[in-house]
Amino acid sequence: MDIRWLNSERPDRSDVDGAVAVLEAARAVDSPHRPSQTVTDFVADLRYGWDGDPSLIALARDANGRVVGVLEVMLPSWDNLHLGFVGVTVDPLVRRQGVGRQLFELGADRVGAAGRTLVVTDSYDIPASRAFAEAVGLGQASVEIQRRQELGTLDRDRLDREFRLAEQQAADYELIRLFGATPQDLVSDVVGMSEAINDAPIDDWEIEDEVLSPARLRAWETAQDARRHRLYRVVARERRTGVLAGHTVVAVDSERPWFGFQYDTSVVRAHRGHRLGVCLKIDMLHWVATAEPQLRVLDTWNSASNDHMVAINELLGYQIVARGLGWQRRLSERPDSAWAAQAARAEPAAVTAAAGARQPRLEAAPPDQRS
Repeated sequence: MDIRWLNSERPDRSDVDGAVAVLEAARAVDSPHRPSQTVTDFVADLRYGWDGDPSLIALARDANGRVVGVLEVMLPSWDNLHLGFVGVTVDPLVRRQGVGRQLFELGADRVGAAGRTLVVTDSYDIPASRAFAEAVGLGQASVEIQRRQELGTLDRDRLDREFRLAEQQAADYELIRLFGATPQDLVSDVVGMSEAINDAPIDDWEIEDEVLSPARLRAWETAQDARRHRLYRVVARERRTGVLAGHTVVAVDSERPWFGFQYDTSVVRAHRGHRLGVCLKIDMLHWVATAEPQLRVLDTWNSASNDHMVAINELLGYQIVARGLGWQRRLSERPDSAWAAQAARAEPAAVTAAAGARQPRLEAAPPDQRS
């Protein structure tokens, strides 16, 4: 088996096509409810990552030159400099042959070579992924729930009633709609408001608070644009002071225009208790109903322990479609030989692409999840 790292600046077309084919084959088996993998998404991740930290991608090829495995390594530079994300996806046709184990350990070695001490990853909660994660010495760090909102079947009369009730408690605030990149005069305020994400539960993740900045916001927007995502942000602003109190963000996929991602929803601690989360999310539904009438689905992720946001999403009609698990391993904790033998037999389903260990707090997350 030949394993080589991709050139992120000038990736070869056959490498990109082969990687996307494996990712799509794994998706069809392991998580068929998700939308299909696209070349645009893959290249954007290779060049920009989630928010300016490009993914390092290695491909495993068989004796015939066909791509059979994909390794992703992400080394965050904005914060959490002690960890690295490692994701492994193996073609369903060649699982249980040791490909995943070899790729995972290569990724862990890359994380260690960068001076990091913790490997994190995520998976859907399916037997193959769980067996592989445990076999390579990963410990469970979180439980994440993926929910889906079917916009065509929403009871919009009920949502209007809920909005009016919430609006009565939020009379001191106004809602502002922002499309696309954040206006320059609001960047600092949006960054400060977004730090509320650090109040979300982190369960057993050995992570630090996210460090947000104008540069990081712009890097995230650049990465979203590279994915051809149209961004919608609704912001709550206190009328008396002009302070931004909370927001919610949705991205609509231009290549799959029926599909959208519910990203962060958060409210600043000092402004909680006014049902701003409900107001923000229902106003967003009103907005996309007119701006994106073809939109059929919104997907989101929440920590299972994030009771407040879970309650809001259930109020709005989100239904559970999958469960994900976050995993981590200190690099000093390598599996013993018995585990190694088990790992060779327990070839992984996609040990990636679930709740977003790269961004454990995101309502969406990565990736990709507080009011």
